[in-house]
Amino acid sequence: MVSGQGWNEERKLQQQQEVVLTKPLMVEGDSDVDYRTPNLVQRILSLFKNVRPGSDITGFQLPPSFNYPKSQLQMYGESVYCAGKDVLGECSSSSKGDALERFTRVVGWSISTNRPAIFGVAPYNPVLGETHHVSSRSLNVRLEQVSHHPPATALHATDRVHGIDMLWFHRPIPRFHGTRVEVEVQGKRRLKLVEHGETYVMNSPNLTIKFIPPSVDWTGTVRVSCQETGYEAELNYATSSFLGRWSSSNNSVTGRIYKTAAASPPSSPSGDDHNKLLYTLHGHWSSVVKIKDQNGGGERVIYNAKEVASRLKAPILKDPQNVLPTESASVWSEVSRAIMNRNWEKAKDAKRAVEEAQRELANGRSSRGEIWAPKYFAPSKGDDEPCEYSPIEALVPPAPIAVPS
Repeated sequence: MVSGQGWNEERKLQQQQEVVLTKPLMVEGDSDVDYRTPNLVQRILSLFKNVRPGSDITGFQLPPSFNYPKSQLQMYGESVYCAGKDVLGECSSSSKGDALERFTRVVGWSISTNRPAIFGVAPYNPVLGETHHVSSRSLNVRLEQVSHHPPATALHATDRVHGIDMLWFHRPIPRFHGTRVEVEVQGKRRLKLVEHGETYVMNSPNLTIKFIPPSVDWTGTVRVSCQETGYEAELNYATSSFLGRWSSSNNSVTGRIYKTAAASPPSSPSGDDHNKLLYTLHGHWSSVVKIKDQNGGGERVIYNAKEVASRLKAPILKDPQNVLPTESASVWSEVSRAIMNRNWEKAKDAKRAVEEAQRELANGRSSRGEIWAPKYFAPSKGDDEPCEYSPIEALVPPAPIAVPS
């Protein structure tokens, strides 16, 4: 067996690259980014220059003009460590006795991880063993691509100041349905608030890409639960209507927060055969989400996208000597730099070089009879861990890349 350290052993197959870090996607869209995608019509026309009627498309690769200059691994990470407001840290900052307030904050945090996507452009598919390691405030985050076929990503984040331990497993499964692509995001997220002895488990929304009219939406149902307190939430993300951005349903989320019947004492007026509704939830994940107290306590905001997902800064390189050769921002740096300079031929060559290097590594392992294994994660054992992979190390160390304060 060979671990992710095989990258270091076979480093001679890769050329040391610069690190390219760009701003995360924000609710402002293209108004505050360091890269704007080329015109969609021009990119579609460029496809026909590469594909002729009757040509063999077995090995056809999507042109770099359809790529955003970063890996999907980085985008997963940015939804955790790039935030204008520390909504994750605030989850553990309420008083010990206020479990319901902590739960509503966790619900708000789960909504905050849904960032806008751009129609007609996609991040790079992470290569096997690719990693991403970034620190933000007291939060240290590390991701690793633990599988390539099918693609799967594991994320571990720890914050000793706020007593947070998070594990996140993602396996996107895209399916083509003629006029749309449905991406089912399999896997769970597990968030522990260590000082409060609470564990929250939730799934991720799916991604729906429509061709007519063009749109990218977070859709489906997300369930958040805390076994220790009995609180649960159900969030429903709606697909946009034909009216697109002019529709009130665009980016909308509705739902409810309740206490399960199993968690209610026998004498509880809620009874043992149904759940007690505490809040209803409504709003838009791209702007404001509110909850309404079902006991007459009024309405309040639990998530404001402008506070969390706007005016965000790109991470910066603080310690070049400790950047791993598997670091996502290094693996794809030459491709990203060429895309940002709109040098499409150079970007295509650089992208091909990354893919060929991976094939060489795979062929080398095969010839030696080695089986690849992740460096930072291992398959989970037992039924008490909702995620398919668990971290090998208890704490994520500070990273050589950091989000500026």
